[in-house]
Amino acid sequence: MTDAAPLARPLEMWGGPEYTVNRVHDNYFDQVRYSGHDRRAGDLDRFASLGLAALRQPVLWEQVAPDALSQPDWAWCDQRLERLFDLGIRPIAGLMHHGSGPRYTSLLDPMFPVQLARYARMVAVRYPWICDYTPINEPLTTARFSGLYGHWYPHHRTDRAFVRALLNQVWAVMLAMRAIRSVNPAARLIQTEDCGRCFGTPRTRAQATFENHRRWLTWDLLTGRVTVRHPLRQYLLESGATVAELERFRQHATPPDVVGLNYYVTSDRFLDHRVDRYPPALRGGNGRVAYADVEAVRARPSGIVGHRDHLLEAWHRYRLPVALTEVHLACTREEQVRWLAEAWQGAHEARAGGAQVVAVTPWALLGSYDWDSLVTAPRGRYESGAFDTRSAEPRPTALAVAIRTLANGGELTHPAVTSPGWWRRPARLIHPPSQPGPAAGQASPPLLVIGAGGTLARAFQRIATERGLHVHCLGRNGVDITDAANVLETARRIRPWAVINASGYVRVDDAQHDSETCFGVNTIGAVNLATASRQLNLPMVTYSSDLVFGGDRTHPYTENDPPHPLNVYGASKAEAERRVLTIFPTALVVRTSAFFGPWDTSNFVAQALAAIRRGDRWRAATDVIVSPTYVPDLVHATLDLLLDGESGLWHLSNEGPVSWFELARSAADACGERVDLIEPATASVLAWPAPRPRYSALSSVRGKVMRPTSEALAAFAASRQEYAEATG
Repeated sequence: MTDAAPLARPLEMWGGPEYTVNRVHDNYFDQVRYSGHDRRAGDLDRFASLGLAALRQPVLWEQVAPDALSQPDWAWCDQRLERLFDLGIRPIAGLMHHGSGPRYTSLLDPMFPVQLARYARMVAVRYPWICDYTPINEPLTTARFSGLYGHWYPHHRTDRAFVRALLNQVWAVMLAMRAIRSVNPAARLIQTEDCGRCFGTPRTRAQATFENHRRWLTWDLLTGRVTVRHPLRQYLLESGATVAELERFRQHATPPDVVGLNYYVTSDRFLDHRVDRYPPALRGGNGRVAYADVEAVRARPSGIVGHRDHLLEAWHRYRLPVALTEVHLACTREEQVRWLAEAWQGAHEARAGGAQVVAVTPWALLGSYDWDSLVTAPRGRYESGAFDTRSAEPRPTALAVAIRTLANGGELTHPAVTSPGWWRRPARLIHPPSQPGPAAGQASPPLLVIGAGGTLARAFQRIATERGLHVHCLGRNGVDITDAANVLETARRIRPWAVINASGYVRVDDAQHDSETCFGVNTIGAVNLATASRQLNLPMVTYSSDLVFGGDRTHPYTENDPPHPLNVYGASKAEAERRVLTIFPTALVVRTSAFFGPWDTSNFVAQALAAIRRGDRWRAATDVIVSPTYVPDLVHATLDLLLDGESGLWHLSNEGPVSWFELARSAADACGERVDLIEPATASVLAWPAPRPRYSALSSVRGKVMRPTSEALAAFAASRQEYAEATG
């Protein structure tokens, strides 16, 4: 392979589902099972639709031979790999991914390398046509988490355990590739590792220097670079390595065919000796200097290194082909697309700088679970990927569209994703010293939000701006939504990329004797916005309500249930739904209910808490069941669905039906207020002028994309306190 050969080929798009199988004490955390990928053979066809050239595919030791190497079960792998072959997608077989092996071994087991090599040969014999392998993903990271930090099995916290786990894994990679190549001499090693760089204050310079040498150790050992001149050779010897062992790595060097960089926005770190400036959870040290270890993106004025520079650095160090082998961001939809776009651009810029960059790999195609706790606790915390698995079948997101566009040679032009990512905006700096960088430019055209001054519109203004979206809010003075001509003229003048109807007549009881105004705003206004959006080919969102239902059941309503409103307000919303989707079938109509949020005082929860703080009692219905909706969650979910191109009816509310009485008590408890001041009452005693359904809880057959009510209430309590402190 000549230096110029890879550059003659287009940059490839690879991909991969998250397939970590890590052990915590005696429990295994299996991402393939969590995502449902183990039960859906059709996922591979979904991946193929993205235009991938290669897929990092699990052929995991822990899954194939969990009890003994002599008892493998190949059924799952046979089916998946055969389908990949038919689809023309090149598999990159992963044999261990943040694992410690089956129960009969561990990272500290002297026989671990030999056993993995035996398994690797078994794989090669069964699938001789597979040419690309990652025997162990991120050996250094796994050794740190298992041997140095104690997060994963075998839960050690010493340099000796870290070094032994690392050396065992790298030697296992070498032996595995030797075994594989005895069957298939053309087999290639795609060796992945986190590539984050460390920065720090002058007093932490020695530690930062050490960590910057350490980050290369996986590839340095594989390429035979750990000689007597290596800056960490003495550290390795003092931590249990032997001279003969290090010499063996040098003599049996197994350079990767591709150096795979796994790069996250949190990979680059910053060490600061001024620990008093940081919360206790971020403080640590090395026994000589105390320091806080924080994300460079949050504390370093110049921010992260970026994809291009990491690729160029690895290329210049090893002069081997390089790839971005994990590109993922746990964030909102447009930020995920921005991160991929920056990676793709960085790869092209590195190629222009002479580096042999072969691929970019969108990671966690099906999302991932519980990485907020480093996969140490089964909390079910999900972050979506190219597909969202919270629907009956994995639902393609805006990220899937972006992957397909780039893989096919297109460009990303959507206004929501052409703005800089949060890691490039001044607000990223939350740790001192903070030196604001240049303000990020706003995307144009804007997102048009109707209903300025209302609870929902204000939340959109705040949250969309935080997400780097340019928002244009209009209230009654800016547009009369009951006037079709005015709506169309306004939309033509502003030229938004999408329209969100956050306006509405919300006084349910008043609507009983003011039906003309209620229908004018809720129905005619929504219809006029839908008509203009259809004429101008603009995506549109409008909101409906749980009050379209009659309450004649005891389990949640879904999108498939027919409306049967009991009051004027519900009738206005039901009619709006029908007419909007008739006029503009691709509109997104969101049914929701029982708002509560930290930024207004008019919602039920805020009013209940205000009464309690005054020492007043608050009565709430025990026989009316609703689905509470935390407004920030609703806005985030709506924006994600809008960017995903979703349409039709969606139910969006937090999970968990409760009575108004239970909601008030739970909110008071979450906020540390007196629960005993919440008094039970019946709907008949409260005597609302407008009849309410006794049961109007919502669920969804299209996807559950919002968290449980209990978690939303905890977030509400925290945000409410922060907002109170910020506003005095």
